[in-house]
Amino acid sequence: MNNYGTPVVVAARLDRLPLSRFHYKLLIINGCAWAFDAFDVGLVTFIATALIQSWHLSSAQVGILLSSGLFGMMAGAFLSGPAADRFGRKAVFQWTMLLFSIASLACAFAWDFTSLIFFRFLVGVGLGGETPVVTALMGEFIPAGDRGKVQGLINTFWALGWLAAAALSYFIIPGIQDGWRWAFAAGALPAFYIWVVRRKLPESPRWLALQGRDKDALRIVEHIEQEVAKTKTILPLTEANLAAVSVAGKSSISMLFSQTYWKTTIMLWLLWFLGMFGYYGLFAWLPSLLVKAGHSMVKSFLYVVVMQLAYIPNQILCAYGMDKYGRKRLLTANLLLAGVATVLFGWALGYGALEISQVVLLGVLTSFFVSGVWGITYTYTPELYPTGIRVTGTSMAATCSRMGSMLAPLVIGYALNFVGVTGAIAIVAGAFIAAGIVVAILGKETQGQSLQ
Repeated sequence: MNNYGTPVVVAARLDRLPLSRFHYKLLIINGCAWAFDAFDVGLVTFIATALIQSWHLSSAQVGILLSSGLFGMMAGAFLSGPAADRFGRKAVFQWTMLLFSIASLACAFAWDFTSLIFFRFLVGVGLGGETPVVTALMGEFIPAGDRGKVQGLINTFWALGWLAAAALSYFIIPGIQDGWRWAFAAGALPAFYIWVVRRKLPESPRWLALQGRDKDALRIVEHIEQEVAKTKTILPLTEANLAAVSVAGKSSISMLFSQTYWKTTIMLWLLWFLGMFGYYGLFAWLPSLLVKAGHSMVKSFLYVVVMQLAYIPNQILCAYGMDKYGRKRLLTANLLLAGVATVLFGWALGYGALEISQVVLLGVLTSFFVSGVWGITYTYTPELYPTGIRVTGTSMAATCSRMGSMLAPLVIGYALNFVGVTGAIAIVAGAFIAAGIVVAILGKETQGQSLQ
């Protein structure tokens, strides 16, 4: 065993550990950050609906408002990956969280449409920079056999954050003068969470070992083993554990387009672009579409809350299903079913042929399958790259997603004027179906595999 280098030993020691209270503590820490992210993303969709009334915004202006934060998320995703692979996951995690918290508070004091757009861009930079780091960092601690389950459960926190945004909007925005400002101020709360991250979240030992910081990496692994041993039995490290670790050569951003990874890179870029185009094309406009269909703002917010409740069950099902049935198969199925459900929901919403309870039920079905898409994608993506470019690869895919999410509100906003609600939602459905076809053709299975 002495012939193996520290990166291999670190990876093998982490992968052999049984799932324990330590891993679930990390899940909660990272999951809360995920919930804060979702809270902000969800919040702005409700605020946009309120601003249509208070600032008399046009559909085009709403599209610009929604896209400004998404454009910032694209910039943040592009910058955070290389930064996290060079300076460490934890440092980038903290700084991006601080940036979007401060910028969200600044949104509460926006004096006109232009200033609000600028502050939303800064919020996006912080938010877009954090999400790739969280998914990669979490995956680097979890044993290979349980990674799908734990990574998938992180995404249930996204649903909780979105629901919190919907609940806050339901009670505050309609009932208080300039309630949207108070809603934005609530987005500054993650700033107080940074001390939890600083004190409780260790740096990735895989990354430390790759940087030649062997003592730091081994010290953290020993601490993790001590924590796990308090509640679980740890088996001895064996030759089989070490041999199961896949070792990548020297990493650089050019590896994304090497013979080994170029198909994976193309698949992920298309998946993230099309998937996020579909997500934001649907949910960023959903409260406004319900108001457009004749429902009050308060009722529309309530209907969206009900639809978002469907996000949680499939997140849990996919979290447990990934380690049993594989990532690729479940992801393809959820994308295709999300496309079919979206077509039905768009038809019901556009033609008004059904009762509102039936429309909401179709919205619940759509939300159910869309939630599975992202529960799997955020787990699947970091698994496809080695440690040296893991966050870079994830962040480049996330950058593509921000292009999709930035374009979606604009495209759907203009499409509503030309092809109506049903036609606009059909564009969203097409994006989900196209992504499913791409994954089916180019995707690789990572079920049960050790991270490189």
